[in-house]
Amino acid sequence: MQDIQVKLNKMVGLMGFSNFEVEVDDGTRRVTILINDHIISGDTLPLFVLNVDRIARLMAKKLDQKPVIIDVNHYRRQREELIVKLARAAARRAGTTNTEVALPAMNAYERRLIHTELSIRPDVETKSVGEGYDRHVIVRPI
Repeated sequence: MQDIQVKLNKMVGLMGFSNFEVEVDDGTRRVTILINDHIISGDTLPLFVLNVDRIARLMAKKLDQKPVIIDVNHYRRQREELIVKLARAAARRAGTTNTEVALPAMNAYERRLIHTELSIRPDVETKSVGEGYDRHVIVRPI
């Protein structure tokens, strides 16, 4: 993980950012990059996180290490919290209305968060349906 941290520090510096910090959690293999720059905000942040994550995965592969999870300016953490809240709300709705609730299309990681979060609930079940970018989770009452 130290090698990846050094390389990411160098990469972010080469991008032209001067006020940044790279933090590594070895246990979860999560790398948090905090960049204090107005360019990295709003609409640009999700795509930036996606691209830095791809580069970090390539770095890990080249160094024969397990993949890492990249979070920039806590975007991913906030997104995960939002997905978990959405899952809980869908489970409540499915339980009270006794109908299926279809969630919006999500990537595999986000769908897994929903499946994991709701797996402990005995009153609902989850299922991923659809193909490609249209793949989404359905929450249904048991």
